[in-house]
Amino acid sequence: MRILIIGGGVLGTQHAWQAVERGHDVVQIEREPEARDASVRNFGLVWVGGRASGPELETAARARVLWERIGERVEGIGFRPNGSLTVVRTEAELAVARAAAASPEDRGFKLLDAAETRELNPALRGDFLGALWCDRDAAVEPRVAQPALRAELAKSGRYTWVPGREIRDLTAHGVVDDAGETHEGDVVVLCTGAWTGGLVKELAGQTPVRRVRLQMAQTEPLGETLTTTVADADSFRYYPAYRGEALDGLNAGQPQGEIAAVNKMQLLMVQRLDGSLTIGDTHEYDEPFSFDTTEDPYDHLAEVAGALLGRPLPRIARRWAGVYAQTTDTARIVHRARVADNAWLVTGPGGRGMTCSPAIAEDTAEELSW
Repeated sequence: MRILIIGGGVLGTQHAWQAVERGHDVVQIEREPEARDASVRNFGLVWVGGRASGPELETAARARVLWERIGERVEGIGFRPNGSLTVVRTEAELAVARAAAASPEDRGFKLLDAAETRELNPALRGDFLGALWCDRDAAVEPRVAQPALRAELAKSGRYTWVPGREIRDLTAHGVVDDAGETHEGDVVVLCTGAWTGGLVKELAGQTPVRRVRLQMAQTEPLGETLTTTVADADSFRYYPAYRGEALDGLNAGQPQGEIAAVNKMQLLMVQRLDGSLTIGDTHEYDEPFSFDTTEDPYDHLAEVAGALLGRPLPRIARRWAGVYAQTTDTARIVHRARVADNAWLVTGPGGRGMTCSPAIAEDTAEELSW
């Protein structure tokens, strides 16, 4: 078949990957000169441990395998199985980590004491009781992953990248872009992320998808290796894997500080290949979103990260905000719906997009019988 993928982010690119792998011709069309929204404004985490039991965890685990396979072929995505440490500093936080490690589900969790944590990640020199280690978590480089994947796809001779074109119309045999050019195809897959207006709204109407805004930052190089991704215990509050009595006790006895609570914050910290650190993040759910970034969250992140590192965080060199799409149907990983005889909309993975995109694309391919 000839498959048209609308959207140049990670979800669209993984759909292109699946289609080419299955022997089809693909044209991928992106309205910007280069993808620049949530697919590049993220941590690049392949985050398995915190996922909800059932389909979400299964999808993330399968995606982790797919990312590793892709990484073996495409070195440019920067795949590395670095795992994660969620560092705990109080007894209440330790109780949540202990409960997670004792869960009968196999998530790759292990509870480490302070000495074991420092042995695994010597850059952590602060005061803490220990950490929850997850050996399933990994990372890629979000700013370069999509171009690297496209370069590999181009080697097939069955892949075409068309940037700087916005789709204005869907026909029975393809799409028409804003330059008036027709792109013919048997199937159209709309992976338009948080852009749910324009043609998407005309085709799909009101979708069960909300938008979420977050703030992040990147520091100057750390000067040493951060061997794992690092999270603080506020992460327990935002990932479904940790729900239970221990988390209820943490929320009741150790509520978040004002800045963290107002901005719905956790610390996630991952080292880029150039040695810098990506840190974040906040969550804003009510639109209209702010158009500016605020400093209090960055001050909080720097304080928490510095406490875990045992020294001041390197100077923040870049700050940014991003918006991603999240399905409001909690029973689903992504919103996947047929919007015309020859067109499907796939969007709304939320904060799971970078992690789960290879498996989501695989599921689309199976459902559409590619």
